[in-house]
Amino acid sequence: MSIVEGVMGAAFGGGFTILYEAVKKVIGQAIMFKSVLEDLSATLESLESLVKEISRLNVVLDLPEKEIERLAKLMQKGAKMVDKCSKIQQCNIFSKAYYALKIKELNDAIEKFCKVDLQAQIGRTTLLTLAGVNDIRKHMNNLNLMRVGLRTLSVSRPRDDIVGLVLPLKELKMELKKKEEQVLLLTGLGGCGKTTLVKMLRWDDEIKGIYGGNIFFVNVSKHPNLKVIVQDLYSRAHEFPNDEDAINQLEQHLNQIASNESNKSNPILMILDDVWPESKSTIDKFTFNIPDYKIVVTSRTAFPKFKSTYNLKPLDHEDAMSLFCRSASVNDMSFYVSKEKIEMIVRGCGGLPIALKVIGASLCGRPAEVWKSTLKRWSDDGHSIFQSDKEVLVCLKKSLEFSDEKSILKEYFMDLGSFPEDQRIPATALIDMWTEIHEPNQNDDHVTADLHELTTRNLASLVKTRKDVSAVSNYYNEAFVTQHDVLRDLAIHLSSQDPITERERFIVDIRGNKLPEWWMKQEQLLINARLLSISTDELFSSRWCNIQAPKVEALVLNFQTGNYTLPEFLEKMVELKVIIITNYGFFPAELSNFQLLKSLPYLKRIRLEKVSIPSLCNAPVPLRSVKKISLFMCNIGQAFGNSTIQVSDSLPSLKEINIDYCNDLVELPTWLCDFLSLERLSITNCHKLFALPEGIGNLVNLKVLRFTACTELSELPESIKSLHKLCILDISDCLSITKLPKHIGELHHLQELHMKKCLRLCKQLPTSIVDLKQLELVVCDEERAKLWEPIREIFSGLNVMVAKEDISLDWLQK
Repeated sequence: MSIVEGVMGAAFGGGFTILYEAVKKVIGQAIMFKSVLEDLSATLESLESLVKEISRLNVVLDLPEKEIERLAKLMQKGAKMVDKCSKIQQCNIFSKAYYALKIKELNDAIEKFCKVDLQAQIGRTTLLTLAGVNDIRKHMNNLNLMRVGLRTLSVSRPRDDIVGLVLPLKELKMELKKKEEQVLLLTGLGGCGKTTLVKMLRWDDEIKGIYGGNIFFVNVSKHPNLKVIVQDLYSRAHEFPNDEDAINQLEQHLNQIASNESNKSNPILMILDDVWPESKSTIDKFTFNIPDYKIVVTSRTAFPKFKSTYNLKPLDHEDAMSLFCRSASVNDMSFYVSKEKIEMIVRGCGGLPIALKVIGASLCGRPAEVWKSTLKRWSDDGHSIFQSDKEVLVCLKKSLEFSDEKSILKEYFMDLGSFPEDQRIPATALIDMWTEIHEPNQNDDHVTADLHELTTRNLASLVKTRKDVSAVSNYYNEAFVTQHDVLRDLAIHLSSQDPITERERFIVDIRGNKLPEWWMKQEQLLINARLLSISTDELFSSRWCNIQAPKVEALVLNFQTGNYTLPEFLEKMVELKVIIITNYGFFPAELSNFQLLKSLPYLKRIRLEKVSIPSLCNAPVPLRSVKKISLFMCNIGQAFGNSTIQVSDSLPSLKEINIDYCNDLVELPTWLCDFLSLERLSITNCHKLFALPEGIGNLVNLKVLRFTACTELSELPESIKSLHKLCILDISDCLSITKLPKHIGELHHLQELHMKKCLRLCKQLPTSIVDLKQLELVVCDEERAKLWEPIREIFSGLNVMVAKEDISLDWLQK
């Protein structure tokens, strides 16, 4: 047997040998087939090396011989045909031609197989070999990856003398130890110390005792690269083809860490630092179903999806003083600086570590003259920390997290500077203003969602003094917004960057009777702002100079005097849509010049707080476009006196009235029932109101009716049954109401009924209550819930919610 046959195996080797030897033998005998047989012989000789290679790979890779069975059969058939050629007589022309053609076809078939099929098989076999090599290489890489291990010491150890974070660290550890949630969100203003706090957490001895070496620190940032992040965890010792592979291998590695040979779980802590709204999906990528695996996330945004949240507050005054003095090296100063002067600077920084550090460092080691100059600037009225150090401005601007310069959230944030410092801003005032000037094509609900987004980003805080109001009712009359002083300064500073004539919002703060110089000039500047805010103190005499602001759409007037005169230039603000007038003094102020509002054709919303409103009855002011009036802590007895004049004709578009904490309201005037367009009537915390007019049933378009905390109100008139469009009825805390109207069941569209703490309402509910087929929610206390037990058996879908006792003192700040 030849070498080829020994290498190739019996089937193929035998066929090849028989044909090869047959051709050599016949070439010398069959002269007439010499040409085609020589071609066939040459083909077989060239084939020998290829056959050796494919056969060798078949043996090495243990592949079946069927890969070349077709060629073997072809050669065996060819050997028989060649043998026949040696027996054909030279005179047999037809047989000669036939077999010559067949030999040529055999040669062509063998060549084609070698050039196409056999080469493809060799290529395929080679690829299989490479695949095997890659599998081995990948396996070795994984072994190396596990051998390298994740890097746990990628974060520097913070200093031991960090100010103001000892208590937050203790509270954060308590939150982390809770088993309920896998993800703990640490949120707070930019520059308040979140990253420092999680670094302290990483190096804390108690935490290291729990997690050992399985604490991993990742800086996520605004636009994270997952592959790079995971590579950093491996100290760049491994590369991943894509994000998915990186996360998958990280999960496998963490799973191996979590379980050991003794089947005891090893706790793992992953810290994801500086997660922005744009990168919040990264949190989900790192969330694995691994026992005792916890994730701590730091972000300026309070992502609502995470239930476990710790909010890092600014430093208190004592810690703020300590941090500033350290940053400024106050103890090393060779000249005297009084504690009172230093406290003035510290208060201006609002407890923000970034501001305290930057301002302190800017004064550290500076001559006494620099300190004196800085202290003098800080003592000037209206001074902002951003006028002292631009670095603070740059740092805090980053905390805004707005996607672009024209973001609607940025507009809202800057509008917050229109209200006085250290005062709570009524949420409804903001909703009124923003709906009309920024998003006139949207409803209040849309703007309210944006308000929540501002609070989510820690740029403001929303406080609700009433906790039991459902989301359906969208009740924000008892909600207030607060803002950190430094953020307010930032909003005002950003609003003041453009020239006076080009500002979108114009904020004027008048102390005493000292008007700004530009306002005193004989030639008036043209103010093109859409929002104008004017604040005055208790010394202001209401002596206004003229101002030209024809494009103003929202006017905010804040004052503290006993008598307040609306400025004459108001009547020229022909584009005005919203006016918010607030008295921050102790007693209600007399408001005059109210008739100026009649010249404003587009005025839609009016909000008055703590003012005495002149009579609307004897000489009603025509306000054709006004659709909402809100009165808070106002004296309205004179304004709401009885009148023979048709007051409703002056307000033909009115859809909503809110009256809150108006203590001189004793009885609703009958003319109020003539506003047939009215859709929402809310009279709350009016403790002297004892009676409602029977004509209230005329308000047939009413959808929301509230008499919350009207403690002297003894009953609802029976005419209420005519309010067939009414969806929400709220009589919570009406202590004197003893019964519901007999025919309340005729309120066929009623969806919500709030009756918490109606303490004298103890009798059985009227039988018509079963006709409230659309009723979905009843909010009450435990005693009133018992009255609804028989009804719940009839209405299986009815939700009777027992409101929790709300022991809150927030109402004291009103």
